[in-house]
Amino acid sequence: MSNDKNIIKGRGTQNHSHNVFHQENYVREFEEGLDLEEEIAASTQLIEVFPKSIVNRVDSPDLGLNYSMNPYQGCEHGCIYCYARNSHMNWGYNPGIDFESKLLYKPKAAQLLEKFFNKRSWDASPIMLSGNTDCYQPIERKLKISRSIIEVFSRYKNPLGIITKNYLVCRDIDLLSEMSKDDLVHVFISITSLNEELRRVMEPRTSSSKMRLKAVEELSKANIPVGVMMAPIIPGLNSHEIPMIAKSAANAGARTMRHTVVRLNGSIAPLFKNWLEKHFPNHYQKVIHQIESMHGGNLNDSDFSRRIKGDGRISEMIKQMVKQSGSRYFKGKDIPQLNRELFRRPGESLRIPGF
Repeated sequence: MSNDKNIIKGRGTQNHSHNVFHQENYVREFEEGLDLEEEIAASTQLIEVFPKSIVNRVDSPDLGLNYSMNPYQGCEHGCIYCYARNSHMNWGYNPGIDFESKLLYKPKAAQLLEKFFNKRSWDASPIMLSGNTDCYQPIERKLKISRSIIEVFSRYKNPLGIITKNYLVCRDIDLLSEMSKDDLVHVFISITSLNEELRRVMEPRTSSSKMRLKAVEELSKANIPVGVMMAPIIPGLNSHEIPMIAKSAANAGARTMRHTVVRLNGSIAPLFKNWLEKHFPNHYQKVIHQIESMHGGNLNDSDFSRRIKGDGRISEMIKQMVKQSGSRYFKGKDIPQLNRELFRRPGESLRIPGF
């Protein structure tokens, strides 16, 4: 790894980056000026937003879900590879340091969800929390928006999926364990590396791998169906860890492991390349070329049939490692189907299938 003194500690990205919707851009014109990269690492800013709706329809056929919701936009976890960085530009911010330090939160999220559930057209489909940025990022400890959302899910008995890379999810085991009795919830913990040196620079403000495995263990002991998501797998950086992550996750109580491969869409490519060059200069060429080999010579592939799992020799090797690890450590285990038959609005009787 690099010992570059100019690396911003505690942040994933190492520059402001450019919002493609803006005419102006950040530049370094004078080395002695105030636009040095070290000056970028400002403290986190919380910004209230009040959208009219909270549940998003997901049209991507390769994601395996129809609805998602996000109590936060931007994410202090700062994962350098995060595809959600691009969406921050829609709010007028850049996908670099702004994404990690200018965090938008939705204080009325629970009320919006309750309003959504009261629509007569709602069919009790599972909803993923979150589909974009992490619902248990550090500010959730203070704001508790995700917990208020889960309380609504529990009250209406609507099925819920959660994905996070933060141990904070264990705070809500009391709610999740009650929902799990009716097959109304499952949780995926994202684990990309057991190497803390890599994790600290790739996902700087996330829970450690040790704490994520502890989250798997505590959720499992509470009879909450829990799996591990290894996403993304980056060839040349963490791909060799697939068997060990699978073994560690299974030993902690995970019922399954799923994966995606890295794709550097939009503004993520220059951010990732800058990060890789600073932190792992000796691996730069190998990693970039292997990512390109999975996406037809590009760093990104938008084709629904290829973009998540990739294509080519490297991608196939990864698929086989995941498959073999799954057969070895998760044989006979899986996440149960979420129950859609118990949904009810306050004052309504329990729905009876077929009536």
